[in-house]
Parts: sequence; structure tokens; C-alpha cells
Amino acid sequence: MRSMIQVTEELSQAAALFGERAVDRLCKAKVAVFGLGGVGGYAAEALVRSGIGAMDIIDGDRISLSDMNRHMTALHSTVGMLKTDVCANRFSDISPEIILRKFPLFLNENSAGAFDFTEYDYIIDAVGDVAAKVLLAEICSRLNIRIISSMGAQNKLDPMGFRVADIFSANVSPLARVVRHELRNRGIDRLKVVFSKELPIRDDGMAASCACVCAAAGMLVASEVIKDLISENEQIQ
Repeated sequence: MRSMIQVTEELSQAAALFGERAVDRLCKAKVAVFGLGGVGGYAAEALVRSGIGAMDIIDGDRISLSDMNRHMTALHSTVGMLKTDVCANRFSDISPEIILRKFPLFLNENSAGAFDFTEYDYIIDAVGDVAAKVLLAEICSRLNIRIISSMGAQNKLDPMGFRVADIFSANVSPLARVVRHELRNRGIDRLKVVFSKELPIRDDGMAASCACVCAAAGMLVASEVIKDLISENEQIQ
């Protein structure tokens, strides 16, 4: 990871806003992003552009044509490619000094052994699978690792509807309701989430989403991670 940095031109505006000590904290931090879809891709890139020093990106999926309406990395030239490969190429071009590892896999009980979770200063859960969300929450609760979990952006139209709260206060979100039930069964009493207060546009099981909403959710996730990582800096409360 980077040592005490000398602020580069690329990070000069971030340093002017956050302070140099805060940027230094970001450059020394290591984050894991599970899920590089419509929400996770935007969240991960925002952290890279903010100077995060090390990042593990995890997703076993490939880019498809149906991703085109909302995924930051979805282009006709990238269809069929692993999301981890496309993101790694893009992120390294944005921040050549970032320490980046890619894991083209889906998180489950078996694949969790590939990670030393204690290495991470923060974990972003942007996966769509309930079992994986619960597993990440359980691991982070046991190891006392900071985590923020996206409760999804499907069937939403209002990018202004997203809020940050504990999952036990996110009563509007259908996904939060399911995850909340599983957490109670495991004795987990808190989980920081980003969720939408907007009622679902449709509830017939059809996947429906748009770029503005996914990007808004991803940016809010990234903003919370940045604020938490630099919270000791007196300029950012």
C-alpha cells in the first residue's frame, strides 16, 4: 500500500476538499467490492477516482447486452468479457498506482475461503444474491469489519429516493425485509445499508432498472465509505 503520499495533480481537488491527511488515509486503505453490476461498478470507480490505495474486486459474471442500460462498463466492445477484467483495466487506467486484485467468482460458503477478510478496512456488498449478502454481513459482524450493503436499485425510478440507514429501519425495501429476517435468525442486530424509500414500480418479479438510479445508489455507497474512512479528519464530519 502507498506510504505517506505527496498529493498528485490527479488527487489535488480531492485534497482541496477533504484535506491532505484524509487523502492519505484513502491511499492507505484497502477495500473489497463484492458485485460489479449497476451499483457496485459505480461505487468502485468512485473510490478509485478518490484515491483508494488497494481494492479487491469480486464478481463471477460476464457483461451482457442486457447490462447496457445501466452498467458503467457495459459497451458493445466489452460484451462477453468478465466484469472483473473490464473493471481492472479501467481502474488501472484511472489510477495506475492502485494495488488491484480481481476475483472472477461468486461469493458463497465455499469461495469465501479465498479471502482474508481481516485485510480489509471496508467491504462493499453490491451483490444481488441474498445468501451472499447474509454471508458477508455475518463475516463482517464476527470480525468487526466495516461494511455497507446495497439493498438494490431494481424497479425504481427516483434517484433521490435513496437513503443510508440501519437495515432494521429500512422498512420500504423488499430486499431489506428478506435480509433482515435472515440476520435476526443469526443474531445480527445491525447492518449499514443504502436503500430506496420509493415503492417498487412493479412487483411481478420482472427485473427492471435504469442508469440514473443505479448510479445514484452506487455513488451514495461510495460516499459513505469515503466519509467513514476519513472520519478522523477534522475537515470532514
